[in-house]
Parts: sequence; structure tokens; C-alpha cells
Amino acid sequence: MERILDRKIKLIWDFRGPSAARTAEHYQKHLQEFVVFEELKFDITGYQHLSDIHSIAFLVVAEFEMKEVRDILKPNRGEIYEVSP
Repeated sequence: MERILDRKIKLIWDFRGPSAARTAEHYQKHLQEFVVFEELKFDITGYQHLSDIHSIAFLVVAEFEMKEVRDILKPNRGEIYEVSP
């Protein structure tokens, strides 16, 4: 069983409008740079296009890192990150 502080948290930034897809892809590159610069535990970033006018960029962090990263980068929301088998 996974301990609470070992959980992975997915921090999410929402982008809306006609340029949402390009903006999310670009923002993901900055998130990747942040991972390297801050030496975060996980190297998991990405983006998803949810519709023609809504895309997201995301960064997965260890729960113990979440508050500090959240306060620096100000994501729109977060959720527990689980990989489907």
C-alpha cells in the first residue's frame, strides 16, 4: 500500500481559446525545464488537447514537493496521479 507522502500529484494548467493547443505544448516545455532546474523527484510532464478550444499542460510531483511547486507555479488544479494498468 502506498504511503500518503509517496503519492504522485498531477498539477494541471488549463488553456482555453483558439490558441490553447499551442500554448499548452509551449508551457509543457517550460515545465520540463523547471523539473531539471529544481531537480524534482519525477520527470513527468505533458499536455493533452481536450477539445478545439481547451488544452492542458501538466506536471507530476511527489506529494512532499506539491506545496512548494504549487506556490511557485500556481496551477489551476491538481489531482492524484494514477497510471492505468
